[in-house]
Amino acid sequence: MAFDSTKYIWMNGNLMRWQDATFHVSAHALHYGSGVFEGIRCYETNAGAAVFRLDAHLERLFASAAAYDMEIPFTQEELSDAVCETIESNNFSSCYIRPICFYGSDTLSLHPRRCPVEVAILAWEWAAYLGDEGLVNGVRITASPYLKFNSRMMPTTAKACGGYINSILAVREAVNRGFDEALLFDSEGYIAEGSGENLFLARDGKLFTNNEESSILLGITRDAVIRLARDLGYAVEVTKFRLADLLAADEAFFTGTAAEVTPVREVDGALIGSGKRGAVTTEIQRVFFAVVAGRDARYADWLQLVANRPAYAFS
Repeated sequence: MAFDSTKYIWMNGNLMRWQDATFHVSAHALHYGSGVFEGIRCYETNAGAAVFRLDAHLERLFASAAAYDMEIPFTQEELSDAVCETIESNNFSSCYIRPICFYGSDTLSLHPRRCPVEVAILAWEWAAYLGDEGLVNGVRITASPYLKFNSRMMPTTAKACGGYINSILAVREAVNRGFDEALLFDSEGYIAEGSGENLFLARDGKLFTNNEESSILLGITRDAVIRLARDLGYAVEVTKFRLADLLAADEAFFTGTAAEVTPVREVDGALIGSGKRGAVTTEIQRVFFAVVAGRDARYADWLQLVANRPAYAFS
Protein backbone atom coordinates (compact mmCIF):
# COMPACT_ATOMS: atom_id res chain seq x y z
CA MET A 1 0.00 0.00 0.00
CA ALA A 2 1.35 3.42 -0.94
CA PHE A 3 -0.15 6.89 -0.95
CA ASP A 4 2.63 8.32 -3.14
CA SER A 5 0.50 8.55 -6.28
CA THR A 6 -2.59 10.01 -4.59
CA LYS A 7 -2.88 13.72 -5.30
CA TYR A 8 -6.48 14.55 -4.38
CA ILE A 9 -8.99 13.63 -1.69
CA TRP A 10 -12.70 14.39 -1.70
CA MET A 11 -13.85 16.06 1.52
CA ASN A 12 -17.30 17.34 2.39
CA GLY A 13 -18.23 18.06 -1.22
CA ASN A 14 -14.92 19.31 -2.60
CA LEU A 15 -11.69 17.92 -3.99
CA MET A 16 -8.53 19.07 -2.25
CA ARG A 17 -4.86 18.28 -2.36
CA TRP A 18 -3.64 15.36 -0.26
CA GLN A 19 -1.58 17.58 2.03
CA ASP A 20 -4.54 19.86 2.72
CA ALA A 21 -6.96 17.11 3.77
CA THR A 22 -6.72 17.60 7.54
CA PHE A 23 -9.01 17.66 10.56
CA HIS A 24 -8.54 19.00 14.05
CA VAL A 25 -6.93 16.83 16.73
CA SER A 26 -10.06 17.31 18.86
CA ALA A 27 -12.24 15.40 16.37
CA HIS A 28 -14.54 13.05 18.27
CA ALA A 29 -13.65 10.07 16.06
CA LEU A 30 -9.93 10.38 16.78
CA HIS A 31 -10.60 9.90 20.48
CA TYR A 32 -13.44 7.37 20.40
CA GLY A 33 -13.46 5.71 16.97
CA SER A 34 -16.89 7.16 16.23
CA GLY A 35 -17.03 6.69 12.49
CA VAL A 36 -18.06 4.24 9.77
CA PHE A 37 -16.29 3.43 6.54
CA GLU A 38 -16.14 1.24 3.45
CA GLY A 39 -13.44 -0.49 1.46
CA ILE A 40 -14.08 -0.64 -2.29
CA ARG A 41 -11.94 -1.62 -5.28
CA CYS A 42 -11.76 -0.10 -8.73
CA TYR A 43 -10.43 -2.36 -11.50
CA GLU A 44 -8.99 -1.69 -14.93
CA THR A 45 -11.23 -3.02 -17.72
CA ASN A 46 -11.21 -2.72 -21.51
CA ALA A 47 -13.96 -0.10 -21.16
CA GLY A 48 -12.00 1.92 -18.59
CA ALA A 49 -11.77 2.08 -14.81
CA ALA A 50 -14.75 0.39 -13.12
CA VAL A 51 -15.78 0.24 -9.46
CA PHE A 52 -16.87 -3.16 -8.17
CA ARG A 53 -20.33 -3.22 -6.57
CA LEU A 54 -20.30 0.46 -5.69
CA ASP A 55 -24.02 0.59 -4.92
CA ALA A 56 -23.83 -2.35 -2.51
CA HIS A 57 -20.88 -0.81 -0.68
CA LEU A 58 -22.59 2.54 -0.30
CA GLU A 59 -25.80 0.89 0.86
CA ARG A 60 -23.78 -0.82 3.59
CA LEU A 61 -22.10 2.48 4.48
CA PHE A 62 -25.50 4.09 5.06
CA ALA A 63 -26.70 1.03 7.00
CA SER A 64 -23.59 1.20 9.20
CA ALA A 65 -24.22 4.89 9.85
CA ALA A 66 -27.86 4.17 10.73
CA ALA A 67 -26.75 1.52 13.24
CA TYR A 68 -24.84 4.26 15.06
CA ASP A 69 -27.57 6.88 14.62
CA MET A 70 -25.28 8.91 12.36
CA GLU A 71 -26.86 10.99 9.61
CA ILE A 72 -24.64 11.27 6.54
CA PRO A 73 -25.06 14.76 5.05
CA PHE A 74 -24.94 13.49 1.43
CA THR A 75 -27.12 11.11 -0.54
CA GLN A 76 -25.91 7.75 -1.77
CA GLU A 77 -26.06 9.07 -5.35
CA GLU A 78 -23.89 12.06 -4.43
CA LEU A 79 -21.28 9.81 -2.81
CA SER A 80 -21.34 7.50 -5.83
CA ASP A 81 -20.47 10.46 -8.04
CA ALA A 82 -17.83 11.62 -5.55
CA VAL A 83 -16.13 8.20 -5.58
CA CYS A 84 -15.81 8.35 -9.36
CA GLU A 85 -14.66 11.97 -9.24
CA THR A 86 -11.94 11.05 -6.76
CA ILE A 87 -10.69 8.22 -8.99
CA GLU A 88 -10.71 10.44 -12.08
CA SER A 89 -8.92 13.31 -10.37
CA ASN A 90 -6.06 10.99 -9.45
CA ASN A 91 -5.93 9.39 -12.92
CA PHE A 92 -6.23 5.89 -11.47
CA SER A 93 -7.16 2.97 -13.68
CA SER A 94 -7.26 0.65 -10.67
CA CYS A 95 -7.20 1.51 -6.97
CA TYR A 96 -8.64 0.95 -3.51
CA ILE A 97 -11.26 3.44 -2.30
CA ARG A 98 -12.02 4.41 1.30
CA PRO A 99 -15.17 6.46 1.98
CA ILE A 100 -15.33 7.42 5.65
CA CYS A 101 -17.94 9.28 7.70
CA PHE A 102 -17.09 10.35 11.22
CA TYR A 103 -17.88 12.77 13.99
CA GLY A 104 -15.67 15.85 13.86
CA SER A 105 -14.73 18.52 16.36
CA ASP A 106 -17.11 20.17 18.82
CA THR A 107 -17.20 18.23 22.06
CA LEU A 108 -15.33 15.33 23.63
CA SER A 109 -18.32 14.24 25.64
CA LEU A 110 -18.99 10.59 24.84
CA HIS A 111 -22.32 11.58 23.28
CA PRO A 112 -21.43 13.26 19.96
CA ARG A 113 -24.73 15.14 19.73
CA ARG A 114 -23.14 18.46 18.72
CA CYS A 115 -20.34 17.11 16.53
CA PRO A 116 -20.63 17.56 12.77
CA VAL A 117 -20.53 14.47 10.55
CA GLU A 118 -17.50 14.79 8.29
CA VAL A 119 -17.27 12.84 5.04
CA ALA A 120 -14.12 12.06 3.08
CA ILE A 121 -13.14 9.74 0.22
CA LEU A 122 -9.58 8.55 -0.31
CA ALA A 123 -8.24 6.47 -3.18
CA TRP A 124 -4.83 4.87 -3.58
CA GLU A 125 -3.06 2.14 -5.49
CA TRP A 126 -3.07 -1.09 -3.49
CA ALA A 127 -2.10 -4.54 -4.69
CA ALA A 128 -3.37 -7.81 -3.23
CA TYR A 129 -3.74 -7.36 0.54
CA LEU A 130 -2.23 -10.74 1.41
CA GLY A 131 0.26 -10.61 -1.46
CA ASP A 132 0.34 -11.92 -5.01
CA GLU A 133 2.08 -15.04 -3.74
CA GLY A 134 -0.75 -15.57 -1.29
CA LEU A 135 -3.28 -15.54 -4.14
CA VAL A 136 -1.44 -18.47 -5.73
CA ASN A 137 0.14 -20.43 -2.89
CA GLY A 138 -2.22 -19.58 -0.06
CA VAL A 139 -1.61 -18.01 3.33
CA ARG A 140 -0.64 -19.33 6.75
CA ILE A 141 -3.09 -18.38 9.49
CA THR A 142 -3.36 -18.89 13.24
CA ALA A 143 -6.19 -19.13 15.74
CA SER A 144 -6.29 -15.80 17.51
CA PRO A 145 -6.47 -15.51 21.31
CA TYR A 146 -8.77 -12.52 20.74
CA LEU A 147 -12.47 -13.25 20.22
CA LYS A 148 -14.58 -11.39 17.69
CA PHE A 149 -17.00 -9.10 19.51
CA ASN A 150 -20.66 -10.05 19.21
CA SER A 151 -23.77 -8.03 18.45
CA ARG A 152 -24.63 -7.65 22.15
CA MET A 153 -21.40 -5.63 22.48
CA MET A 154 -21.63 -3.54 19.29
CA PRO A 155 -23.23 -4.11 15.87
CA THR A 156 -21.17 -6.74 14.04
CA THR A 157 -22.88 -6.04 10.71
CA ALA A 158 -21.86 -2.37 10.79
CA LYS A 159 -18.41 -1.42 9.51
CA ALA A 160 -17.40 0.95 12.31
CA CYS A 161 -13.96 2.49 12.83
CA GLY A 162 -13.70 1.63 16.52
CA GLY A 163 -14.59 -2.01 15.94
CA TYR A 164 -11.37 -2.57 14.02
CA ILE A 165 -9.27 -2.28 17.17
CA ASN A 166 -10.37 -5.90 17.67
CA SER A 167 -8.90 -6.80 14.27
CA ILE A 168 -5.71 -4.80 14.84
CA LEU A 169 -4.99 -6.69 18.05
CA ALA A 170 -5.60 -10.03 16.34
CA VAL A 171 -3.52 -9.45 13.21
CA ARG A 172 -0.60 -7.88 15.07
CA GLU A 173 -0.44 -10.85 17.41
CA ALA A 174 -0.55 -13.26 14.45
CA VAL A 175 2.12 -11.46 12.43
CA ASN A 176 4.36 -11.16 15.49
CA ARG A 177 4.28 -14.97 15.66
CA GLY A 178 5.19 -15.35 11.99
CA PHE A 179 1.77 -15.92 10.42
CA ASP A 180 0.12 -14.06 7.55
CA GLU A 181 -3.28 -13.57 9.14
CA ALA A 182 -5.38 -14.24 12.23
CA LEU A 183 -8.54 -16.31 12.53
CA LEU A 184 -11.02 -15.02 15.11
CA PHE A 185 -13.67 -17.07 16.86
CA ASP A 186 -16.99 -15.95 18.28
CA SER A 187 -17.98 -16.11 21.95
CA GLU A 188 -19.48 -19.61 21.48
CA GLY A 189 -16.31 -21.09 20.00
CA TYR A 190 -17.39 -21.09 16.36
CA ILE A 191 -15.14 -19.61 13.67
CA ALA A 192 -16.03 -16.00 12.91
CA GLU A 193 -13.67 -14.53 10.30
CA GLY A 194 -10.18 -13.25 9.62
CA SER A 195 -9.12 -9.81 10.80
CA GLY A 196 -10.60 -8.35 7.62
CA GLU A 197 -11.94 -11.27 5.60
CA ASN A 198 -14.79 -13.77 5.48
CA LEU A 199 -14.03 -17.48 5.29
CA PHE A 200 -15.23 -20.25 2.96
CA LEU A 201 -14.61 -23.99 3.30
CA ALA A 202 -14.81 -26.53 0.47
CA ARG A 203 -15.47 -30.20 1.13
CA ASP A 204 -16.61 -32.93 -1.26
CA GLY A 205 -17.37 -30.34 -3.93
CA LYS A 206 -19.62 -28.26 -1.66
CA LEU A 207 -18.95 -24.81 -0.20
CA PHE A 208 -19.66 -23.64 3.33
CA THR A 209 -19.62 -20.16 4.81
CA ASN A 210 -21.10 -18.55 7.92
CA ASN A 211 -23.23 -15.46 8.55
CA GLU A 212 -24.01 -12.80 11.14
CA GLU A 213 -24.89 -15.48 13.70
CA SER A 214 -21.12 -16.05 13.92
CA SER A 215 -20.43 -12.33 14.53
CA ILE A 216 -19.15 -11.63 11.01
CA LEU A 217 -19.36 -8.55 8.86
CA LEU A 218 -21.49 -9.53 5.88
CA GLY A 219 -18.92 -8.96 3.16
CA ILE A 220 -19.81 -7.64 -0.28
CA THR A 221 -17.21 -9.96 -1.83
CA ARG A 222 -18.58 -12.84 0.26
CA ASP A 223 -22.02 -12.18 -1.19
CA ALA A 224 -20.60 -12.05 -4.72
CA VAL A 225 -18.71 -15.33 -4.27
CA ILE A 226 -21.85 -17.09 -3.01
CA ARG A 227 -23.64 -16.09 -6.21
CA LEU A 228 -20.69 -16.94 -8.44
CA ALA A 229 -20.28 -20.35 -6.83
CA ARG A 230 -23.97 -21.20 -7.19
CA ASP A 231 -23.94 -20.05 -10.81
CA LEU A 232 -21.01 -22.42 -11.36
CA GLY A 233 -23.11 -25.26 -9.99
CA TYR A 234 -21.69 -25.52 -6.48
CA ALA A 235 -24.00 -26.02 -3.54
CA VAL A 236 -23.32 -23.34 -0.92
CA GLU A 237 -24.44 -23.93 2.66
CA VAL A 238 -24.55 -21.04 5.12
CA THR A 239 -23.84 -22.54 8.53
CA LYS A 240 -21.74 -22.25 11.66
CA PHE A 241 -18.47 -24.18 11.75
CA ARG A 242 -15.68 -24.92 14.19
CA LEU A 243 -11.92 -25.29 13.88
CA ALA A 244 -12.29 -29.05 13.37
CA ASP A 245 -14.44 -28.38 10.29
CA LEU A 246 -11.75 -26.12 8.85
CA LEU A 247 -9.03 -28.69 9.49
CA ALA A 248 -11.14 -31.39 7.81
CA ALA A 249 -11.86 -29.26 4.73
CA ASP A 250 -10.44 -30.06 1.31
CA GLU A 251 -9.86 -26.34 0.69
CA ALA A 252 -10.42 -23.01 2.38
CA PHE A 253 -10.21 -19.44 1.20
CA PHE A 254 -10.72 -15.91 2.45
CA THR A 255 -12.83 -13.31 0.66
CA GLY A 256 -12.83 -9.55 1.05
CA THR A 257 -12.39 -6.31 -0.85
CA ALA A 258 -8.73 -6.15 0.12
CA ALA A 259 -8.01 -9.90 0.12
CA GLU A 260 -10.22 -10.63 -2.95
CA VAL A 261 -10.16 -14.47 -3.10
CA THR A 262 -7.12 -15.79 -1.20
CA PRO A 263 -6.55 -19.48 -0.44
CA VAL A 264 -5.72 -20.63 3.10
CA ARG A 265 -3.06 -23.32 3.01
CA GLU A 266 -2.49 -24.02 6.71
CA VAL A 267 -3.75 -23.23 10.21
CA ASP A 268 -1.16 -23.29 13.00
CA GLY A 269 1.03 -25.61 10.93
CA ALA A 270 -1.76 -28.03 9.97
CA LEU A 271 -2.25 -28.21 6.20
CA ILE A 272 -5.69 -27.67 4.72
CA GLY A 273 -6.20 -30.46 2.19
CA SER A 274 -3.04 -30.78 0.12
CA GLY A 275 -1.67 -27.50 1.46
CA LYS A 276 -2.00 -25.96 -2.00
CA ARG A 277 -4.60 -23.92 -3.83
CA GLY A 278 -7.31 -26.40 -4.78
CA ALA A 279 -9.47 -26.79 -7.86
CA VAL A 280 -12.57 -25.16 -6.36
CA THR A 281 -10.66 -22.11 -5.14
CA THR A 282 -8.88 -21.83 -8.49
CA GLU A 283 -12.19 -21.83 -10.38
CA ILE A 284 -13.76 -19.27 -8.03
CA GLN A 285 -10.69 -17.04 -8.45
CA ARG A 286 -10.78 -17.39 -12.23
CA VAL A 287 -14.39 -16.32 -12.48
CA PHE A 288 -14.07 -13.57 -9.86
CA PHE A 289 -11.13 -11.91 -11.60
CA ALA A 290 -12.86 -12.23 -14.98
CA VAL A 291 -15.90 -10.46 -13.51
CA VAL A 292 -13.99 -7.54 -11.97
CA ALA A 293 -12.02 -7.10 -15.20
CA GLY A 294 -15.27 -6.78 -17.14
CA ARG A 295 -14.79 -10.03 -19.09
CA ASP A 296 -18.04 -11.66 -18.01
CA ALA A 297 -21.14 -9.87 -19.28
CA ARG A 298 -23.43 -11.79 -16.92
CA TYR A 299 -22.25 -9.61 -14.06
CA ALA A 300 -21.87 -6.30 -15.88
CA ASP A 301 -24.27 -4.65 -13.43
CA TRP A 302 -21.67 -5.16 -10.69
CA LEU A 303 -19.34 -2.67 -12.37
CA GLN A 304 -19.77 1.10 -12.33
CA LEU A 305 -17.69 2.62 -15.13
CA VAL A 306 -16.00 5.71 -13.74
CA ALA A 307 -16.24 7.62 -17.02
CA ASN A 308 -19.99 6.93 -17.30
CA ARG A 309 -20.99 8.14 -13.87
CA PRO A 310 -24.09 10.30 -13.50
CA ALA A 311 -23.42 13.82 -12.25
CA TYR A 312 -25.26 15.00 -9.15
CA ALA A 313 -25.48 18.51 -7.81
CA PHE A 314 -24.47 18.44 -4.17
CA SER A 315 -27.12 19.80 -1.85
